[in-house]
Amino acid sequence: MTWSTYSHRSLLAVVIGSLIVAACGSSSAPSSAPSSGASAEEQPFTVEQVPPSVKETVPSGLDAFSSGSSSGLPDPTISFSELRSGGPPPDGIPAIDEPKFLRASAVDFLGDTEPVLAVEIDGEARAYPVQILMWHEIVNDTIGGVPIAVTYCPLCNSAVAYDRRVGTRVLTFGTSGLLLNSSLVMYDRQTETLWSHFTGEGIIGMLTGVQLEKLSVAMVPWLAWRDAHPDSLVLSRSTGFTRNYGSNPYPGYDDVNSTPFLFEGKVDGRFTAMTRIIGINRGDAAVAVPLLQLRDQRVVPIQIGDEHFVVWWAPGTSSALDAGNVADGVDVGATGAFIPVVDGQALTFTASGDRFVDDQTGSTWNLLGRATSGPLAGRQLEAVVHVDTFWFAWSVFRPDTVVTAAN
Repeated sequence: MTWSTYSHRSLLAVVIGSLIVAACGSSSAPSSAPSSGASAEEQPFTVEQVPPSVKETVPSGLDAFSSGSSSGLPDPTISFSELRSGGPPPDGIPAIDEPKFLRASAVDFLGDTEPVLAVEIDGEARAYPVQILMWHEIVNDTIGGVPIAVTYCPLCNSAVAYDRRVGTRVLTFGTSGLLLNSSLVMYDRQTETLWSHFTGEGIIGMLTGVQLEKLSVAMVPWLAWRDAHPDSLVLSRSTGFTRNYGSNPYPGYDDVNSTPFLFEGKVDGRFTAMTRIIGINRGDAAVAVPLLQLRDQRVVPIQIGDEHFVVWWAPGTSSALDAGNVADGVDVGATGAFIPVVDGQALTFTASGDRFVDDQTGSTWNLLGRATSGPLAGRQLEAVVHVDTFWFAWSVFRPDTVVTAAN
């Protein structure tokens, strides 16, 4: 083991220890406490939520793992030995179940380049700062009448959003304290089934084998989101918990030569474990675009089966996992993935600064896929479910992935 690897693991041990202390200590704050940075004119407020289903009297996936027996449950999709304790106990990293929001215009605790998770459903747009998700990993929310879970795993830098409905059930999710391939494992509070954050599949419990529906979520800079959605809702720091929001408890974790925490799988040798990629899968097919290639080309068209997509990159987003403060992270930019068709017309694009221009009409498009000027002003490209993550995580869950070739 090299000294750099030893030091990195020692740092992570300190990080996990601090998370355990935060989880087990006196961490709750009054839920009505104002968000730091909230203006006098507006304080954090709640929105209407779809009520969750009641807890069911069924065998628990959490208990099955603890006891080592899945008696009374469907056969797990993984071996118990593939799971590792990340340190904190179940709910030790507390999900946000009663989110409070501010209007974008009232938010002053975010730097322009800080990453936020962008979600839009049925025309309703909402942003979730990574500086908050870093400490909670899951937000149970409702957008456009759809109950969703917005999830973020710092260890694989992956943001994935899910529809919380399974049949007639409306699930709520918490953190299990377990990791699968160094990735967050969630559990639902209705059946206590364990779920992979990365794939959305039930892996141990009554809902084993069930697949949650993925929703589009993008990690974009606060400035781009605020300019595009000045009246949108933004998750506030009024979470009901005391955390050092704005700080990064994993400084230096995204170094390309780092070692993933508690990852024991085999790293696909095409790239180093911590190489950043953007991944898209459709059915059984998966494609990865290395961030370095995307930064060089800015616009990369890809094809999966008969479907055509465009992936693009713009500068101006801080890495959440680099510096001690999220806002100070190195610029890793932000990506978007879209179906490049409007009214049946296929479009091709060229990068121009932090914007994109289609070659067919000369319209200018922002990072979020909306035309801001030109003949197509106001039109929106259909977003494609994708994930920005590290190569080790994508390749272990999608071992048959195809890597795009540089032009």
